Amino acid sequence: MQHVTCGSVLKLMNMDYNVRLHSHDVKYGSGSGQQSVTGTDMKEDGNSYWLIKAESRKQCTRGQPIRCGDTVRLEHVATKKNLHSHLVSSPLSGKQEVSAYGDHKGEGDTGDNWMVLCNSDFWERDDAIKLKHVDTETYLAVSGRTYGSPISGQIEVVGDYSPNSPHTQWITMEGLFIHPNDFKAQHHHHTEL
Repeated sequence: MQHVTCGSVLKLMNMDYNVRLHSHDVKYGSGSGQQSVTGTDMKEDGNSYWLIKAESRKQCTRGQPIRCGDTVRLEHVATKKNLHSHLVSSPLSGKQEVSAYGDHKGEGDTGDNWMVLCNSDFWERDDAIKLKHVDTETYLAVSGRTYGSPISGQIEVVGDYSPNSPHTQWITMEGLFIHPNDFKAQHHHHTEL
């Protein structure tokens, strides 16, 4: 099995629009003014990597497989801000804004928590998933609207209230995947002469 695990760094692709979840140090010009989150069709862009970690104020063991139904945070690797949402309108479609939020240590608030919804026991790398925002019960989605300058050609990412929207399906793409730890006890016998 190829599970997604705590500590994995990965790219997520929206299955409907074929764009990768992306962020960068560009703030929204309206709404919250927080760091923008978009979709990009550029496969090689380093600003599309996200670190999988435990929900707010909790820890998970590196290599621990993520179960379907677990709550996680996704930290944007380049800026250390967490994938976030809140009751603010998105700039292009008027749906719910999705941003990147938090301090330089990767800590934000409960608006950073996302529940992993999938069809088996664990989040598997080749399975479609949905990410449900815990605080507002919206689903991470792509609106299809395209930004102009300074992020020309990138697609709006939003929170969508419709779980059945085809725009809410994501799949794991490129990444660095941490394998489950070997939990067997290691015994070293040392004797002095």
